[in-house]
Amino acid sequence: MTSVQATHGELQLKTAEGMMAFNLGAYAEKWRDKILHPKSRAEKLGVKPDANVSLLGEFVAAFLKELRSTTEEITSGKIAASSDLIFLSANLAKDLPSAISKAAKAMKGATALWIVYPKGKKEITENDVLTAGRKSGLKDIKVVAFSSTHTALKFVIPIANR
Repeated sequence: MTSVQATHGELQLKTAEGMMAFNLGAYAEKWRDKILHPKSRAEKLGVKPDANVSLLGEFVAAFLKELRSTTEEITSGKIAASSDLIFLSANLAKDLPSAISKAAKAMKGATALWIVYPKGKKEITENDVLTAGRKSGLKDIKVVAFSSTHTALKFVIPIANR
């Protein structure tokens, strides 16, 4: 995109291929703002200032930098008792049941578990992650494109069990 404008309820996108216009009414300006100012990965994952975050597994330096720019409450290699968010990096389906079960037992209230796994690998699939999370008594509620190579699935304790 070379330009994005909202005029009289119309969202106008200019690209190298030409101009596109969408009649969105009152939503045109909102969409223009979202396109011009997209949420960061940390925002999409729900990381708020002063959130208590626990990390299990290996994460790329760029993600760790994003976390540190948002919160100082980061525990690596174990789950802090006061965790708001737990990030679990998973590469093999066979490791999921025990890792997710351990994390689920440590979760309290509205604590969220994000399972980050590679896209397009036969060693671990979205179905593997969903199955393991659900077998641990958790509810999947959101998916985020974590990076160009990884996906993140968010699990929580079902409201009825909190």
